[in-house]
Amino acid sequence: MSVTIKPLTKDLIPAYLDFFDHRAFSDNNPNGPCYCTSPSMTAASIQKMVSEFGDDVKGTIRRYAERLLEEGKIHGYLAFNGDTPIGWCNAGDLADYVNVGFDAEMSEFIHENACGKTMSVVCFAIAPEYRGKGIATALLQRAIFDARENGYAVVEGYATVLDEPVYYDYTGPIALFAKMGFYEVARHQDRVILRKDVRHEDQED
Repeated sequence: MSVTIKPLTKDLIPAYLDFFDHRAFSDNNPNGPCYCTSPSMTAASIQKMVSEFGDDVKGTIRRYAERLLEEGKIHGYLAFNGDTPIGWCNAGDLADYVNVGFDAEMSEFIHENACGKTMSVVCFAIAPEYRGKGIATALLQRAIFDARENGYAVVEGYATVLDEPVYYDYTGPIALFAKMGFYEVARHQDRVILRKDVRHEDQED
């Protein structure tokens, strides 16, 4: 398997939609249907979207995703096996997120604890047959590399504290961040801010 990580660009919108249409939740993952819209939406926008669900929840979320994608408001990386999209990591400048913590209270907590120019790693989605094969690690490595190259001070993840690992942990397991050199800086209820300083690192992790 040859895995390639690509930053999301407008020419990759069809691949992004294809991933969430057909692969991300093909095993009936409880996080689906989802097109990773929430981090880029205000509470009012989410409420409006929910009011339009009717009998087509997936189709409604998809329409909102298409609009956000065209407006350049969804940020992150797609993982490919050949030409097939197999994984996604929502990651971008903290300043660009209106709902980085998936709710107002956690989002405020994250912004209050910010430390300089921050690359936020918000969530992951990996196609079922590719889980456990290092795809999330590769996505995180690319986010770290790009943050370093583009003058960010830190990279952050916002993991959920769990008693035991679960395959549908979309925030990414604490262990994933820990093995990449992230450390805990703050905790709020069941969420933890994990940070990696990239200002003075060598080019190798």
